[in-house]
Amino acid sequence: MPTTNTTPRPPHPLLERLIALGKLLDSIIIKLCAALAGVMVLIVWFGILSRYGLQLGVGWTEVLARYVMIWAALLAIPVGVFRREHIGFVMLFSLISPAKQRLLRLLLDLIGLGFFLFLAWYGIGMAAQGATQFATIFGMTMLVPFASVPVSAGLAALQTLIVMLRDFFHPPEVGLHELPMEEAK
Repeated sequence: MPTTNTTPRPPHPLLERLIALGKLLDSIIIKLCAALAGVMVLIVWFGILSRYGLQLGVGWTEVLARYVMIWAALLAIPVGVFRREHIGFVMLFSLISPAKQRLLRLLLDLIGLGFFLFLAWYGIGMAAQGATQFATIFGMTMLVPFASVPVSAGLAALQTLIVMLRDFFHPPEVGLHELPMEEAK
């Protein structure tokens, strides 16, 4: 019986660069999310201290904490996409052959990519409209909070494209082990 070479072929240099970009974005975004979560906690604690401890009656802390939370939550989406930690069809994938898994994964990635591009496109219009609206408690334009939608959707679209290409050309047995958080189990 002839033996087959099961050694995975190295990725194309362009694909390697895309994967490196995806890892870099993942690393930056996750640190940004952690920083935003820390800032949100500090804002909430300041609000509690100012209201109940110092009797200052500062009202902007609740609104600012909400905007920071929205940014952190939406920026976490591209991280979940790159790490494939979003809702999946694990049971369905276990019932079909690897070739069909590859095609189904590609189809689902294309649907996700289309959704994120749609969201980014319409999010730009939403953010532009937010530039003329103001948060009364700050006098701040709503452009900054509304910009979280197109920014996170654009990053999620880019990360979807990267993992789609990575996993199509190098099926998950290889692709998933390249993730930064996944070390040897």
